[in-house]
Amino acid sequence: MPLVPPSHPGVGAKWGGAPPEPPGQGRAHRRPLTLPSGAFSRDQQPVLGALGGAGPSPRPLPGDASAGGGRTLPRSPGRGRGCRLLPFAPALVVRNRARDERRGGAVMAEGSGLERPGLDRAAGEEFLREAFEVLLDEVVRKGTDTALKVCDWREPRELRALLDLELRSHGEPPQRLLQRCRDVARYSVKTGHPRFFNQLFSGLDHHALAGRLLTEALNTSQYTYEIAPVFVLMEEVVLAKLRELVGWSSGDGTFCPGGSISNMYAMNVARFQRFPEGRQRGSRALPRLALFASQESHYSIEKGAAFLGIGTDNVFLVRTDERGKMIPEELEKEIERAKGEGAVPFFVSATCGTTVLGAFDPLGSVADVCQRHGLWLHVDAAWGGSALLSRTHRHLLAGIERADSVAWNPHKMLAVGLQCSALLLRDTSGLLQRCHGAGAAYLFQPDKFYDVAYDTGDKTVQCGRRVDCLKLWLLWKAVGTEGLERRVDRAFACTRYLAEEVRRRDGFQLVLEPEFINLCFWFVPPSLRGREGCEDFWLRLGKVAPAIKERMMKEGSMMVGYQPHGARVNFFRQIVTSPAVTRADLDFFLDEIERLGRDL
Repeated sequence: MPLVPPSHPGVGAKWGGAPPEPPGQGRAHRRPLTLPSGAFSRDQQPVLGALGGAGPSPRPLPGDASAGGGRTLPRSPGRGRGCRLLPFAPALVVRNRARDERRGGAVMAEGSGLERPGLDRAAGEEFLREAFEVLLDEVVRKGTDTALKVCDWREPRELRALLDLELRSHGEPPQRLLQRCRDVARYSVKTGHPRFFNQLFSGLDHHALAGRLLTEALNTSQYTYEIAPVFVLMEEVVLAKLRELVGWSSGDGTFCPGGSISNMYAMNVARFQRFPEGRQRGSRALPRLALFASQESHYSIEKGAAFLGIGTDNVFLVRTDERGKMIPEELEKEIERAKGEGAVPFFVSATCGTTVLGAFDPLGSVADVCQRHGLWLHVDAAWGGSALLSRTHRHLLAGIERADSVAWNPHKMLAVGLQCSALLLRDTSGLLQRCHGAGAAYLFQPDKFYDVAYDTGDKTVQCGRRVDCLKLWLLWKAVGTEGLERRVDRAFACTRYLAEEVRRRDGFQLVLEPEFINLCFWFVPPSLRGREGCEDFWLRLGKVAPAIKERMMKEGSMMVGYQPHGARVNFFRQIVTSPAVTRADLDFFLDEIERLGRDL
């Protein structure tokens, strides 16, 4: 039985419907409900509270029986109007209240508080203001201050205790939450710090950060124009600009969740282009496929082959020269070997900017091989693609315009912020859509009132897709193409300076002369100098970099990566991408390596 029957005078025919407006009066002129004195006892008031949006807790009704002979329910906070209640019989309320109690209060719980928002907007905005101040202070200011640590290292057990990560039944007050925000910032690695050289990404650009924050606040998905109109158009412009830098006047593309996924997309599209029947019939309809990449290629190539069902046994790794570049003649040999084994070659992935050595494959010669054999040429320029912005250094990618697809991560060298990874295609026939489209009727309706060509989400494997174009677009708007070029050229200048210092300083030895901004070197401590001919020299030298890394992490002074490479023992790989880095930071870097390793 409804609490207010539809037949009751002045009540709409549907539960929750509004009573008809008096002639000439709108919502602003509605009068508050007047209840006769004594109509409800105090133990019946919770029901009224639930209906009036006052929450489940009992509270006295405002007003006094002696003042006008009745009491008034106030308007619900946070809304333009209150809930109108009618003076129906108390017995009905009691009966319904008993029914609710028998049902465990389910009806009451469903109705409780529905006349007011489920969150406190004013308190939320105040929390955000204070949280933004924490972000500015702890991350933007302190996180980029060279007088402070890059990291505050703690072992996992200690860090768990410090953070109190347990999730509990009850919430915490705002000040406690703000302290948790400070703790998260304090114990996180400061990747925007000028002395963070550990990854292929670093630095904090304020314009890009504003774009990232705006992206999070708007919280939309990049699949249809109806919910992301600004970003559908923006992504189209940004991708076209990136294609223009590659050398294409037209084409297609999408932003992907990382360069690894961009490489997998390219592999999948190349397979579909060669064997479109495989989309419906699966691998059973296809011959054994073969793909090719250099020995220095990113591990996502083998992961992609496994993920797509091609198989890692069918990834043919091509020999490289001493600098890590693919040898085109060896690619030709591997293609012939694959054909001799009964496999069907379909895809070659060349690399522009290998992860460790920073090598660039000779794209022109590789493209010639692909053209002779009718193979899809993909260029993994996730790391080195941003050199295209520099008139001085874009020659490193000569021939990239001949590729069928390109992966490019602006979040690396341009300090755009994670993640910003573009897959670019030369194709204009709609391969991405035909390869991945599913035409979900609830999302991609063909009879929408606008041009559905702008509903681009069906081109991707994902349904929900994060907006990754805004941060790059806003940065580009702020500094222009010329500013991005200066950023790239500055990174090369930092590497040249470091290389000169490494050659000049005792105990430092280059692994090879840098072609890109990967500076690879050994530090030889005094105890090993002059002992290069000893049998255990390389074994002992291989232990130096890990020991220095441990010390710098525990002191928090800076961060840099190391790794072995083939027959080479552990060496440091220094990367500068942050535009905040100065010569003083570079000098500190080398001095700190020497200080931390002099007694080893």
